[in-house]
Amino acid sequence: MKNTKALIADKSALVRRFMKNVLEKLGFEVDSAKDAKDLFKKVYDRKYDIVIVDIALFQINDLIPFQEMMQKRPTRLFVTAIQDEANEDLALKAMEMGAIGYIQKPDTMLLSNKEEFTATLIQKIQEAMKVSPLALKIRKRITLREEKRHNRVRDDKHYVLIGASTGGPKLVEAIARALPCDYPFPICVVQHMPINFTGKFAQRLDSISKIHVVEASQGEELRPGKMIIGKGGKHLHFRRDQDKVLCKLVPNSMKRFFVPSVDEMYFSALETMNPKNILAVLLTGIGDDGADGMVALKKAGAYTIAESEESATVYGMPKEAFVRGGVIKVLDFDKILEEIIAYGSKYGIETKI
Repeated sequence: MKNTKALIADKSALVRRFMKNVLEKLGFEVDSAKDAKDLFKKVYDRKYDIVIVDIALFQINDLIPFQEMMQKRPTRLFVTAIQDEANEDLALKAMEMGAIGYIQKPDTMLLSNKEEFTATLIQKIQEAMKVSPLALKIRKRITLREEKRHNRVRDDKHYVLIGASTGGPKLVEAIARALPCDYPFPICVVQHMPINFTGKFAQRLDSISKIHVVEASQGEELRPGKMIIGKGGKHLHFRRDQDKVLCKLVPNSMKRFFVPSVDEMYFSALETMNPKNILAVLLTGIGDDGADGMVALKKAGAYTIAESEESATVYGMPKEAFVRGGVIKVLDFDKILEEIIAYGSKYGIETKI
């Protein structure tokens, strides 16, 4: 990582020194900031390849300067925090504003688990360097004319399954906002997020959307007009109970890197749903999670769509699905949103108002 520059913003001098040592071993030239004011000054004065920010530098009501920074100076930025409900709320908002990830800090850098923190930090940095900073600009909110109202489909045999990783939260929010309250099919989403974040994410989406949004739970029924967010730390599977399809949360027995995993959701759907009635969408993300599942779904007759390189924050997961032959359409995100709405219009029961 020659000639690369990093900025560490943390109120703890001990943490700054610790992370600086890690990054310098990776070949970064490292600056530091001790508060939000110092952070903003340095980000606007100098271009950094990666920025790591302690979210505790901010309060829940003063993230507007953070959002402006991400718009004006799109940056590979991670937020860090000691596990705490308030910190997690802030970190989730920061990710919605363009931060590409979250790293949980140990309660003290003197504890033995600092080795685990170091390994995670190195991995996240290496992944982040694959992301183009120009792709990190927050998209203007997508507005669509609300479609004609539809009655809920009586037989909810069609399903929309969405997978996303880095850069995904704002896209999932755009989908949740755009769908009408009587969208005729259930929508299941696996968004790579840590434990405790998916519940807060679902609550936020539910508060700003016409559809009902919940975090997946054991036995949660897939119903029309409901979006289910895969629970962090568990894989989202499905099971049948007569004519109902229910959520089944399972441990990471296959030792997948991402938990929940998009592939786990896709392969479980193949066993419980008619694949010819599935719309599978794979959005931005690092790695290849979801690619194999998309291939299997397409072969079984599902309608599969991957996000294009032009609109994806990270063209990893959708690229792998395309390269492996699992994609029927490659579309910019705006067009994917239109396809999801059109899918409901095409197969739902339309009633003239």
